[in-house]
Amino acid sequence: MSYGVIRQSIPLNDLENYANKGNLNGSAFAFVPMFMPEQSSQLQQILTTPIPFNDEQVKTFLNTSVGEQIVYDLAALIDQDVSQARISAIQVALVRATAAPNGLTLLSVLRQFPGESVEINLAHSLRIIRVWKALVERTNKAVGQVSQQAKWEATETPLPKFFPWEDLQQQGQFQWEYQTLNLHDRSRDRSFLVDLYLPVAQTAVQTPRPVIVISHGLGSDRATLAYLAQHLASYGFAIAIPEHPGSNWQQIQALLTGQANDLAPPREFIDRPLDISYLLDELEHLSQPNQRLQGRLHMQQVGVVGQSFGGYTALALAGAKPRFEQLHSSCSNSYMAFNPSLLLQCQARALPQLATSLGDPRVKAAIAINPIGSRVFGRTSLSQIQVPILMVAGSEDILAPVLLEQIRPFSWLETSHKYLALINGGTHFSSITPVKNPDFLPLWGSNSETVRNYIVTLSTAFFQTHVNHHSHLQPYLSAAYAETMSRDSLSFGLVRSLNQKSLNQRSVSFPSPNLLFAVGAGTPVLSVICWMRIRNRAAH
Repeated sequence: MSYGVIRQSIPLNDLENYANKGNLNGSAFAFVPMFMPEQSSQLQQILTTPIPFNDEQVKTFLNTSVGEQIVYDLAALIDQDVSQARISAIQVALVRATAAPNGLTLLSVLRQFPGESVEINLAHSLRIIRVWKALVERTNKAVGQVSQQAKWEATETPLPKFFPWEDLQQQGQFQWEYQTLNLHDRSRDRSFLVDLYLPVAQTAVQTPRPVIVISHGLGSDRATLAYLAQHLASYGFAIAIPEHPGSNWQQIQALLTGQANDLAPPREFIDRPLDISYLLDELEHLSQPNQRLQGRLHMQQVGVVGQSFGGYTALALAGAKPRFEQLHSSCSNSYMAFNPSLLLQCQARALPQLATSLGDPRVKAAIAINPIGSRVFGRTSLSQIQVPILMVAGSEDILAPVLLEQIRPFSWLETSHKYLALINGGTHFSSITPVKNPDFLPLWGSNSETVRNYIVTLSTAFFQTHVNHHSHLQPYLSAAYAETMSRDSLSFGLVRSLNQKSLNQRSVSFPSPNLLFAVGAGTPVLSVICWMRIRNRAAH
């Protein structure tokens, strides 16, 4: 290791003894006192946190564009040497380390590194820690600001004296029926399945029902938000859930088996919104001759809800125009360890500039849960949205960090009806149920019944108010009502505005990327982000 002019050789046995037992024996003693106690603990966790990949998965992953980016980041972390020889050495060490007794860890990678030694620039690593801490502090400050704003709004605008107190967490009065459509868009040669949940009228006469489309996240499928579809259908909404074929769980399986080179084809940033517009066209067409659909769909009263990559999809359909051309400059200076969602967003820089928006005028309101899109859209595009927007964020989201991907983008919205729901303790995965037959599971972020209760209540109130025009439910979209729903384990606040000036203070200057070992930025994909995982714990 080196620190300025000081250079110290540390045998791996000493480093392993320190990492596993905390013993300051031998040469390791020279450097450890330079750390604060919490930094020393973090270093131990970084060295020993296991990453559950086998050698075939690692070999396959290293041949993907995301794998190449992560190896580059690792080279920059170790000693800022990003030569081809250094990158090849890291690739060899990663594959060999999977056979270590404790599995793939940073310590086992160092053990398997070709040659007799590897130099780690400690001063460079400590600079990364300082930048990381600054980002944590700014995130905590922003989360605190949202929470304080929610309390202020709850005090300033209390619930009406004669509030109806309808429990929107409970199922509504409608029964619903289920069917699956198989659609094929010839113009794009793209086929996909769509699940329909249709409310059944309580009288002999069917009336047109508002339509809500649900867009799943990357590496997910139609089932992950089925609970929300069924709940909304019980309140009289017709629900459609398409499965986006280029960014579902099968795409991630293809990545892991070497049949795909990317998390998702860049074209998915265009195809996902087009899937939904095509779906709406088909529903409009099918509702004429199809007796099961005839007279049951109100195609001019449409809402969209999406999670993660689906959140991007919802915002695009609501009128935010993707600006792929700006990614060439912004992504070249990006440090993806601080915002892993950029691993996905920056793939869109391969796309040409769009001539027109992907927005659909039939969409009258949109919900974006843990959305990504800060770089793809930017402030200019998000400020163009005119329809009501509900954005849902989790303070513990490490794949689409809350400050960078939700709080700041929310402050850029200028639509007259906008809401930010912040779940303290919520993660990127809290609102969804697991994908079917996954070959992998995230190491954190299990789904939560409490969060799902928040989601169904907010979604029902939001779409009833802004799509179905039931204005008497507007108080359910207030900080005061959110306060009544909030639970201590996962506290919950809702705001309708944020002070942009305080959020847009001097930005953190990011040095070379810190330790990142991740696959994925979206819904449950193979994601192991050791450094960011420790960041998350240290913030609390």
